[in-house]
Amino acid sequence: MDPVGTPDYALGNMSKLDKELADAVATSEENAPTSERPVAAPAPAPSPAASKQKKLQNVGLLAALLVMGGGILALVLTSFKQSAVYSKGVDELVAEKDKLGSRNVRVAGNLVKGTLKRRDEPCEYRFTIAKNEKAIDVRYAQCVVPDTFRDVPGMDVEVTAEGKLHEEGYFEANQIMAKCPSKYEMKDRAQKGEQKPHYEDIPAAAQNEPR
Repeated sequence: MDPVGTPDYALGNMSKLDKELADAVATSEENAPTSERPVAAPAPAPSPAASKQKKLQNVGLLAALLVMGGGILALVLTSFKQSAVYSKGVDELVAEKDKLGSRNVRVAGNLVKGTLKRRDEPCEYRFTIAKNEKAIDVRYAQCVVPDTFRDVPGMDVEVTAEGKLHEEGYFEANQIMAKCPSKYEMKDRAQKGEQKPHYEDIPAAAQNEPR
């Protein structure tokens, strides 16, 4: 054992004293009333100005999302409206000319006898279709038409044309379809003396070039 007066002895006593002091402080804190214990300071409440600004930012974001959504919806509806094709009879088309304007329309009616004209250069077919005593002139600027689209005496040809109304009043078709009679109808009509709707059967007057 070191003598009492040596430095090592003094350091040992100081370390022991420090430990006892730390234990006393810990015991005092544990036994202290709850109200006297240190409490962490609460987070500062946001100022009214900051809260108002945050609300305005949220409202602005919501408004921007609504505007974007409305714009997308309007674009979709406009595209659908432009690409939609309205199906009308000739009588309906004539009655709704102003309403339909330049919209895409599919119009149906019977080919008026003697109105089918063909031009070679440039290629164009002109004819008139009618339904319920209403008629409209049609122009089809193509060189080829369906085999069933023929003006045959004594045979009604149902024509469906797709296109738009022209500002001059006629119907500008980009596609035409003609209903072909069934083989049973053709057989029955052949027995009655009718001919098949081939181009060579068209009267010469119907092949004249339109003016």
